[in-house]
Amino acid sequence: MPRLVTISRFLISIAFVLSGAVGASAQDRRQNAPGEFDFYVLSLSWSPSFCEAASERGNNGRGTQAQCGGRPYSFVVHGLWPQYERGFPEYCQRPSPRLARNIMTSMLDLMPAPGLIYNEWDKHGTCSGLGERAYFEAIRKARAAVKIPEEFLQLSEPKTVAPDELETAFIKANPGLSNSAISVTCDSKRLSEVRICLSKDLQFRSCEEIDRRACRRDQVLMPPVRGG
Repeated sequence: MPRLVTISRFLISIAFVLSGAVGASAQDRRQNAPGEFDFYVLSLSWSPSFCEAASERGNNGRGTQAQCGGRPYSFVVHGLWPQYERGFPEYCQRPSPRLARNIMTSMLDLMPAPGLIYNEWDKHGTCSGLGERAYFEAIRKARAAVKIPEEFLQLSEPKTVAPDELETAFIKANPGLSNSAISVTCDSKRLSEVRICLSKDLQFRSCEEIDRRACRRDQVLMPPVRGG
């Protein structure tokens, strides 16, 4: 009898391993395959928060200097990220095709640091299934599809806001955007990003997993725009 129990346990463990391998294989067929994803997340970073946090950490690198110099940035594009319904691909081509410098410089009005642009192409753009020019054109179109609420365009004083209030302002300014298609992220005290989910053809769409990762604080601080 003990021997039968041992054999039974062995067979169960083999079946478990095989089922895990099949599951991993099924995932791997899609995992990090360029163009194989469900939707995009457009991530809009509140630049004053980034700069304030970088200053507190003593981070004065070239990327920080590019974004946190004299120009008064407010919301800037962090990226346009391909997503699965659960999880996301990244670094879908290794090494990634080298991004042309003229494309990088053409995006500095929306993404104010060369290092950020290169990184977004390597990590996310290579997963889009688009060529470099088409991917950054998609970023520009996605950003153009989202209207920033007027009260956040020229923030001259620090503002404390509830994440729900911020979401509501974006929903009001953008017909078709719902509260299931937007989330707000934060650090320990400051607004970090507003993330908006878009279909592959850049229409607003719901994204429950992104919404679940939202900021849970009652209030967040929005530092003012530099020079405001």
